[in-house]
Amino acid sequence: MSSPAIVIIGAGVLGLSTAFELTRRGHRVTVVDPGGPNASRLAAGMVAPAMEAAIDDVSPDRAALFRAGRDLWPAFAQASGVDFVRRPAEWRGGDVDGMAARLKALGFEARRDGDRVITDEDGQIQPEQAMAALRDALDNGIIQGRVIRLTAQSDGWNIELDDHTLPASAVVLATGAGEAIPGSPEATRTLVESIQPIRGQIGVAKADLASHAVRGPGAYVAPMTGGAVVGATMEPGRRDTVPDPAVGERLLEAAWRVLGRPPEPLDIEWRAGVRGASPDGLPMAGPAPDGGLFLALAPRRNGWLLGPMVGAVVADAIEGRAPSPAARALDPRRF
Repeated sequence: MSSPAIVIIGAGVLGLSTAFELTRRGHRVTVVDPGGPNASRLAAGMVAPAMEAAIDDVSPDRAALFRAGRDLWPAFAQASGVDFVRRPAEWRGGDVDGMAARLKALGFEARRDGDRVITDEDGQIQPEQAMAALRDALDNGIIQGRVIRLTAQSDGWNIELDDHTLPASAVVLATGAGEAIPGSPEATRTLVESIQPIRGQIGVAKADLASHAVRGPGAYVAPMTGGAVVGATMEPGRRDTVPDPAVGERLLEAAWRVLGRPPEPLDIEWRAGVRGASPDGLPMAGPAPDGGLFLALAPRRNGWLLGPMVGAVVADAIEGRAPSPAARALDPRRF
């Protein structure tokens, strides 16, 4: 009789990336998808180490981590069927000189072109296509259900769902900004409760507004299948997901300024999702403080950038491999 599968609770980018990595290493994996809003789907799909590092003015070590996450994408995309593309990204308006200086200081290629700075270091995926590809790659490994309780066993865990109980040899919590699952051990519960929810609102427009990501003060515009995405807010502490029309108006005003174009009527759908952020802004990926539990949580706004890295780190931890530099940086027990 085969041992129970590794169970991943959550079907966002971190959960699916971890499931895919474990599956291609030969492990049996079951993903429990609770349904409902999924922040990974309501995203622009930025794989943008350069711009994210420069905008947040991160340390060189964190910039190097972001770059390493990006470098995993070509092989990950080829294996999983996710469409990953490298395209230029540019910053317009605001402190262009400062942005150019930060990019270069962090080791990213950047060039000035008039009142903008451009880098070729970033890329993008299309969230809908990427989510579908990762789900398809897992074949029949995804079930719908709401987890009610975790119970530790001598040889693993029992996962109580609404209508049945699922045994697991190991459990990966990839529950986004959700609350701790009842039955979670105290140390793990404390970590999950330290995650800050961050509401983000974006708009999906049925118009070709940009051929690559264009960023500036207050907004960005990037291509998306069938049009463009306009974003995005970062609203800490909020869990509501009803789009705010006034916020949409402000984002659009900023987007037209970034594009340097006069406003025009747009067919645009506003969406809002909730992401999680750890106290230091990096994901929690790897062993939980309690044996047999692993975390793939809290990427802030870099879930798609760091998805393959998180998947590899968690898979290595489950297999008992020596921690990589990325694993040491993302270890949940650092807090």
